Amino acid sequence: MGRTYLVEEGIGQYLTELSTKVKPYVTGLLVGQCSPQRDYVIRAVRTPPKEQQQEESVGPPKLASLDEEWITAHASQVSRMLPGGLLVLGVFMIATPELAKDSQNALRKLIFSVEKSLSKRRLWKPAEEEVSDRAALQICSATKKVVCRTYDVQDPKSSAKPADWKYQSALTASWLALGCTVNVNIHIPLLATSPNHDLEKNTKNGLNRWSKQIEDSVFLINGRVKDEDTELLEGQKKFRGNTQPSTQFSDVKVLTQLCQGASARSTAMVQVCSGSINLQGALKCRAYVHSNKPKVKEAIQALKRDIINTLSDRCEILFEDLILNEGSQKKNFEREYHVLPQRLFVPVAGSSVMLSDYKFGDEAAGEIQERFVEMLDQPVQAEDIHIAEDISTVDICPVTDSLGDTQQAQLTKASLLLKLQQNMGLVVAAAVAVLASIFSFNYFSD
Repeated sequence: MGRTYLVEEGIGQYLTELSTKVKPYVTGLLVGQCSPQRDYVIRAVRTPPKEQQQEESVGPPKLASLDEEWITAHASQVSRMLPGGLLVLGVFMIATPELAKDSQNALRKLIFSVEKSLSKRRLWKPAEEEVSDRAALQICSATKKVVCRTYDVQDPKSSAKPADWKYQSALTASWLALGCTVNVNIHIPLLATSPNHDLEKNTKNGLNRWSKQIEDSVFLINGRVKDEDTELLEGQKKFRGNTQPSTQFSDVKVLTQLCQGASARSTAMVQVCSGSINLQGALKCRAYVHSNKPKVKEAIQALKRDIINTLSDRCEILFEDLILNEGSQKKNFEREYHVLPQRLFVPVAGSSVMLSDYKFGDEAAGEIQERFVEMLDQPVQAEDIHIAEDISTVDICPVTDSLGDTQQAQLTKASLLLKLQQNMGLVVAAAVAVLASIFSFNYFSD
């Protein structure tokens, strides 16, 4: 039996309106949430047209002009604007009857391209039991016939499987929200051997280490540690018969381990560094889960990924901005302070879910509004833009002077001492393990 997609009722009208503008096809993304039982589609977003497409002469209908790179780039931008729990569930295509035979092959290719592009940017790995089916929605512009199929993106040889596409009103009106504030103070060394002071690569390596700490953290939901297999709403009152947006919000505290477990072995290492990167600030994180008996595990996983994604995404945005404004290569490596873009949230009409975006300090509300229209095909009122957090900073600190003779001698001495101490490694490791077992239950709150 194929998967079932419960779809926000307004999406049907949106797709119908798009079908009247098809010349000869239009593509877009499906945004929503996966769950073990069924998937939820809360938005459909058309691919923004390229300027040159508007000037193309009218010719015979064909899909050869389908710009795969443009569509995957759009998917990457949209994924940055999704809070925890939401993802790109698939792609859709509305095409004329002449293109019906070619549409499915094109959709299959797009699904795998989009997933490949998105997975490259992730600092987390999907769980083994996680749903890996993605939707390919095909609509005929003439007959309005809807055909939904799925492909397993973990299997490159996956064949199409039929899926049910069912509209439902007020789909997200009573979804559950979780929120937390995570304080970060991440120190990332820059190795002297790193070519051209590759800040972006070093930052990503440092964020990879930090993301593992988030994955191993303890999450307190409304002040309590809950078993992962219990229902998120267990012990709480459930509100029924309410079709108006009504968010049940859970406040979450993130507790990061103070030290490694007893089984972890720690080794010392001396590395020559050219400087360091320091990321500091307080991140406002948010995740949403469906209201059909969600498990604690689903909610925590969604929030973990939002924490990791929001810092990773804004670092990417910063480096993209630096490249645009300063060029990809920089000869002088000097101390710099940069401000990470701030997170903001925008409500979705008729829903309890809010979408996300990032702004630099000098960006006006009009620029944000234009981005929502371009990326998500959603008009936004300036008064609905809620900036969620204070400024976070990036401090890039180089070594002020090159290594002199005295410093080089000290470094050589340190290296020799390290070699002598390697014979004592087992003894030191055992002592560390004993101490770690004593203090492994100690946590401190972010």
